[in-house]
Amino acid sequence: MQETDYQLIIVGGGPAGLTAGLYAARAKLNVVLLEKGVAGGQVMNTDWVDNYPGFPEGITGFDLAEKFAAQAERFELPTKLCEVQSMDLVGPVKKIFLEGGETLTSQAVILATGARPNQLGIPGEKELTGKGVSYCATCDGPFYRGLEIAVIGGGDTAIQEAIHLTKFAARVTVIHRRDELRATKYLQEKAFANDRIEFIWDSVVTEVIGSKEVEGLRLKNVQSGEEATLAVKGCFVLIGIRPNKEMLPLDQLDNDDGFIITDKEMRTSQPGVMAAGDICSKNVRQIVNATGEGAVACLAAENYLGSLN
Repeated sequence: MQETDYQLIIVGGGPAGLTAGLYAARAKLNVVLLEKGVAGGQVMNTDWVDNYPGFPEGITGFDLAEKFAAQAERFELPTKLCEVQSMDLVGPVKKIFLEGGETLTSQAVILATGARPNQLGIPGEKELTGKGVSYCATCDGPFYRGLEIAVIGGGDTAIQEAIHLTKFAARVTVIHRRDELRATKYLQEKAFANDRIEFIWDSVVTEVIGSKEVEGLRLKNVQSGEEATLAVKGCFVLIGIRPNKEMLPLDQLDNDDGFIITDKEMRTSQPGVMAAGDICSKNVRQIVNATGEGAVACLAAENYLGSLN
């Protein structure tokens, strides 16, 4: 076996990557975790996490990410702050090419690069993210009990989440830029039959209104140009997500529009390469299943490394 810098390289420091790193360091593997920014991933941008086991009172996303990182640090997980430019995952030696020309090699790799929600890119959205602007109804829906909220989007995810949000909100207004939904007929029928869901058609949101929290949305009708204001306390932007795939060699991995396809052990189509977290092709993207996948991916990597010997 050709000598490599590491037995295992983990790319990405979100919940999946940090959990994989924790398991790898605890197993005394020669491992390094690569992260381009602060470890924690999207959790760092989550104002409050109410559904992660072990925290009955809830916890801020920042504090939860810090606890993930601290636990990995306890087992002395080596972490390298850098930006991955590209990689070659074919063959027994995996090559990770970093910004600045450095190349790292390993026998196994865990991809935990994550994904990010599509954003509207309008005034107030960034400033009020976590303060009324959300990209996950499952995560944040319970915070809006008895309140009026809006869902932006018209696909399966948006309509399914709008239906879910009626468990909590007094009223859910779906805002869609077209005059008909893109969601499946079954979901459309369920939404239209729900007396807590209303629709605003042919309209886009041009601004999120509020100083410290969301107070309303400014709307524009794409047909007439007429503008209006909708008073809401929450705004769920559900217009799809994008995989963080820029550095991935997608021609070397089975994938679904950039989301990596894995088996139940988190193994990809490339021997010695596992994936975990939001970069994986799946239906549910929650912190809790990302951490579970990180653990499974590391165990699969251990088994792979063991098979080499």
